[in-house]
Amino acid sequence: MVFMLPMEFLAPSSDDEELEFSDQIAQLALDPMTAIFEKPADNERQHLKALFVKGRVDGQPITKILIDGGAAINIMPYAVYQKLRKGDQDLTKTDMMLKDFEGNVSPVKGAICVELTIGSKTLPTTFFVISGKGAYNLLVGRDWIHANCCIPSTMHQCLVQWVGDKIEIVPGDSSYVIASAEADTCERTRCISGEIWEKDFLKVADYEMPPIQAVGSDEEF
Repeated sequence: MVFMLPMEFLAPSSDDEELEFSDQIAQLALDPMTAIFEKPADNERQHLKALFVKGRVDGQPITKILIDGGAAINIMPYAVYQKLRKGDQDLTKTDMMLKDFEGNVSPVKGAICVELTIGSKTLPTTFFVISGKGAYNLLVGRDWIHANCCIPSTMHQCLVQWVGDKIEIVPGDSSYVIASAEADTCERTRCISGEIWEKDFLKVADYEMPPIQAVGSDEEF
C-alpha cells in the first residue's frame, strides 16, 4: 500500500533532481491499479451531503442506499424488507443488539443475507432488519465497505471500488438530492468547520442550516 504525501515529507534525492508532484490530487496505490481523487474546487466541496447510491437487492432495483462509514453493520428497515417480498420465515434469528445516540439498546428483528449489487459488482451482504425508519432504504456500513474493497467519498459524491483488477467509479444518486428536501438542505448548507469564528452566539442560519425541531415540541432550537 502506498500513500502520496506532500513534497515536504520527501527526503532529498541523491542527484538533487526535483521531483514533481501535483497538489491537486490524492493518490492511493493498491496493486494492481491506482485510484486518484482530484482536489475539488471550494464551491464543490462546501456541502454536507451524505453519499447515496443506487443498486439492486436480489435483482430488484433499489434507491437511497446510504453509504455510512460511521456504522459498523448493514441495516434494512422492516418496511423495505417487506417491499422486497420477504417474510418473517426468511429472517435468521440473532442476538444482535443496537444502541442509538441516547444509549438506548434495542434488539433487531433478525438478519438476512442478500445479493447486493452496486455498479457492476455483486456481493453477498448481511443486513440486520430493524423496526424503525430512516432517511434511507438501506444503510451499508464498514462491514460492506471493507468486504467490498471500496472507498466512499462524501466530498466527491462517488464510490471507488475494485472489480477484480479493475477500478470502477460509482457516482452518487443525484436523483435523491433533487427529490429530498433534507438532501437539498445539506447541499445548500456550508461547512461550519474550516474557518475560525469568534462570536458570542453561533447562528446556524448564517450557514443556511435550518434549526432543528425537537420531537413532540413546537419549539425550535
